[in-house]
Amino acid sequence: MYILLNDIKKYLNKTVILQGWIFNVRSSGSIYFLQFRDGTGEIQAVVSKKEVDKKSWETCESLTIESSIELAGRVYKEKRSPYGYEMQVNNIKLISLAQEYPLGKKAHGIEFLMDHRHLWVRSQRQAAILKIRDEIIYAIRTLLKNKGFILTDAPIFTPTSCEETTTLFKTKYFNKTAYLSQSGQLYLEALIYSLGKVYDFGPTFRAEKSKTRRHLTEFWMMDAEAAFVDHNENMKLQEQLVIYIIQQILKNRKRELKILERDILPLEKIKTPFEKITYDEIIQKLQKKGVKIKWGDDFGSDEETTISNMYHNPVFIEKYPAKTKAFYMKPDPDNPKLVLNNDLLAPEGYGEIIGGSQRIDDLNTLKQKIKEFKIDRKPLEWYIDLRRYGSVPHSGFGLGIERTVGWLCGLKHIREAIPFPRLINRLRP
Repeated sequence: MYILLNDIKKYLNKTVILQGWIFNVRSSGSIYFLQFRDGTGEIQAVVSKKEVDKKSWETCESLTIESSIELAGRVYKEKRSPYGYEMQVNNIKLISLAQEYPLGKKAHGIEFLMDHRHLWVRSQRQAAILKIRDEIIYAIRTLLKNKGFILTDAPIFTPTSCEETTTLFKTKYFNKTAYLSQSGQLYLEALIYSLGKVYDFGPTFRAEKSKTRRHLTEFWMMDAEAAFVDHNENMKLQEQLVIYIIQQILKNRKRELKILERDILPLEKIKTPFEKITYDEIIQKLQKKGVKIKWGDDFGSDEETTISNMYHNPVFIEKYPAKTKAFYMKPDPDNPKLVLNNDLLAPEGYGEIIGGSQRIDDLNTLKQKIKEFKIDRKPLEWYIDLRRYGSVPHSGFGLGIERTVGWLCGLKHIREAIPFPRLINRLRP
């Protein structure tokens, strides 16, 4: 009977068949200890010369790291095993004998590892990160589904920018110019008039010439948008989402967090409500700490790190100067120089993981902002239409998957938070 290792508890003390890969081999002469994985889990397989036929033993002697094999044998509990279980093998079938594996036990430089990313992802650490990433994505989809959000899809090719025109990737689109999407937000705003509450999930692109530990040129974003939701309600949803993600990771991925040696105490201590602090207030705090920043400046990576190290919980920074933010953000009625927006910064120095705002819902205000920001109005006529036909108050936000993975896994750089990262100096593999 062929089984997966994540189902092993159902088959204890039974003879089963496993299919997968050998990631380590050691021998004591007449016994081989095979470290085996199948993508769902790991186990130590014990091969005794007296328990297997001659062909199986010869196959065992020939095995190399990353060879793919089929094992038959009895599985049982073993407290001394790091995996909690072992298999006593009675038959081995070789599927493919691997050549000499370039990733050994010795330390490798990051560029070497990135050049061999297609192999590096097989390591226990990288697999743990990707499983946590999967859990985060599943948690996002689950919470939003439970909140009544409908999953939709926004285009990757766009005729204009959503935010900064200087960070667009331009491409030829037949006889026209198109750009790779920075965000699906504008399209989600159109869909709320049909579906009420929507979200999308997909790759986004920023041509930022940045080499910080928080930046990729291609990354995954979840954008959510909801009709009849104001600025404060928008932040409340962001808070609920982050708390739910943390709960699910701590509940379902403790083994992976342990593999990563992630200190989970800071995550366990996170509680609601998250503190809200205005842009004005945080500028004053930064200046008191000696940070060279003035009112009207946006925050870079260094400033975000400083801010997020001030708090044990995620913290909302709200109401930024309008001139530093996107054209579509609704002005603060108490001070039109500010907008009703927020960034949510993760603690432990990880910085921004969410950006959101209430959107402009008044036709004339939107027209004025487009003019003020010197944006070509023609490609945005469809977007302006949304304010002509049944406009309503609405808000939304975007959550960066890799930044969230990086924080929850305790990574030093988000290049490990995505299977195949794209950086300004890396397009391969």
